[in-house]
Amino acid sequence: MIDTSWKADARRLRNTKMSIVAVCAIAWLVSSGMVPRAAAAPEPLLGQLEKELTYSMDHLRSDEGAKPYYLAYTVYDETTTILSASLGAMLREDVSHERKLNIDLRVGDYKLDNTHQLRDSGQSRASGSGNIELAIDDNEMSIRHAVWLHTDRMFKRAAKRLGRVESNLKLKVEEEDKSDDFSKETSNQFVESPAMMNLDRRAWSDRLRKLSTIARDFPFIYSSSLTLGTYAGTRYIVNSEGTKLQTAQTRYRISMQARTKADDGMNLAQSFDFNAASENGLPSDQKIEAAFRKVLNQVLALRVAPVAEPYIGPAILRNRASGVFFHEIFGHRIEGHRQRDVTEGQTFTKKIGQPVLPPFLSVFDDPTLAISGDVDLRGYYLYDDEGVKAKRVPLVEDGILKTFLLSRTPVEGFPKSNGHGRRQSGFAVVSRQANLVVQSTKQVSFEQLRKRLIESCQKQDKPYGLLFEDISGGFTTTSRQGPQSFKVLPIVVYRVYADGRPDELIRGADIVGTPLTCFETITDTADDTSVFNGSCGAESGWVPVSAVSPSVLISTIEIEKRRRSQSRPPILDPPFSMPGATK
Repeated sequence: MIDTSWKADARRLRNTKMSIVAVCAIAWLVSSGMVPRAAAAPEPLLGQLEKELTYSMDHLRSDEGAKPYYLAYTVYDETTTILSASLGAMLREDVSHERKLNIDLRVGDYKLDNTHQLRDSGQSRASGSGNIELAIDDNEMSIRHAVWLHTDRMFKRAAKRLGRVESNLKLKVEEEDKSDDFSKETSNQFVESPAMMNLDRRAWSDRLRKLSTIARDFPFIYSSSLTLGTYAGTRYIVNSEGTKLQTAQTRYRISMQARTKADDGMNLAQSFDFNAASENGLPSDQKIEAAFRKVLNQVLALRVAPVAEPYIGPAILRNRASGVFFHEIFGHRIEGHRQRDVTEGQTFTKKIGQPVLPPFLSVFDDPTLAISGDVDLRGYYLYDDEGVKAKRVPLVEDGILKTFLLSRTPVEGFPKSNGHGRRQSGFAVVSRQANLVVQSTKQVSFEQLRKRLIESCQKQDKPYGLLFEDISGGFTTTSRQGPQSFKVLPIVVYRVYADGRPDELIRGADIVGTPLTCFETITDTADDTSVFNGSCGAESGWVPVSAVSPSVLISTIEIEKRRRSQSRPPILDPPFSMPGATK
């Protein structure tokens, strides 16, 4: 489920459905460049959507008298660029511009509507409208025709599903959570200038070609690339409650990756990226070259490193790795919709006001936080995908659970949204993480944290502890249908020996476990907070997220061996390693 390449951006933008039930994958992607723009006039599209919404709400009725009580139109206007080079040649030069309409239509009332969960049903949740293609110019008749036609489709589907909901309630046992299906929220109006991007593609292609030739000096690197990805998106939202939003964001990323294969068949990869809010924030060629060489050398070092063995004992998760750890193990389990879904494990549903983390840890999620230090946060936004204003949400204070992340789907005891309703275009909105921030009142320097790791090894009579230096991502399962466990996928791991021997790089180790057990074993943190920017895939598709955390010392962690290919490395040497070859 982890994809640390530019292909993840392309996948996020496809007009396809994902079959993911309570499983998250997080991978690093373009960092957020969403800096609030000056107030602007609304684009014609916003007015065209308003006209059709008013018409539908005034006139849409079934023969039986059913009508929508809520209707929202959201359009994602997105322009993307992908330029990718390898070994001095361009692999890809793509530019795309498209508009995708999403329709959220509800029949019934705020208490009970067509989105209510169907218990013991193959498709228990209501799905989104899918991506509906709109004209990229502002031709009013073309746009309103598409909106009209698909609103009719969604209305008929909603009315039919409401009948199934009402029958399902009569046939099943009484529900534990009797919260309303939809919350009443204050309407919002906000308009900013559309996202714009001017990129000299020819100049960037030349730069990428030149820099990608560096990999020719590394014959044991079997695959490598340098990629520039850009994104300019403008989102338009209107709903029947009076909300009218026009918001924009831009993102830039330079990513690099390299792959090889060890003699025992294990596939190995390393990657790195630079993220910026504007083209001016991207690095110089010298910085790109230095980072690319580091990636190439790290992959070669992994190629000859010993294979990890199954292990239980103390470990340090370096800051970025720690951020993913909290995102996977904790963050998904406090997303609001999981508290009322009867198929979920509901790890924390009944634990409000109780300790869930060590008392020196606090956690909040703040979509309105644009930057941490000098790093743009990818999870930043001002309004969520239901038009609700984003809020800072204190989730855990001094180890005590205070609340959940909430969309407009209420949870028992929490009837209102806190601005965390999110989705990828084409999916139904659910509550999701944005910028998850871990804070600690028990901090030491990283060197002191290493000393405490060694002390823990000595107390447990372990010859070594582990240092997880870097990580590609991870995933977790929260459903009752399978093991409610997690896996974090490190790519740079060291053995830290208790007898003072030099640290030893190892390969092929995955962190595994269950959440409650892991939380109890966090003993210390460092003062080295850092950011993991990524995209998280779950029920509502891929959404941009960030995790901010210090390094943590865990007294007991478990690793298992990673799956290994049995195919051999290439038999012949690569062409550019032959005598007389031109590099």
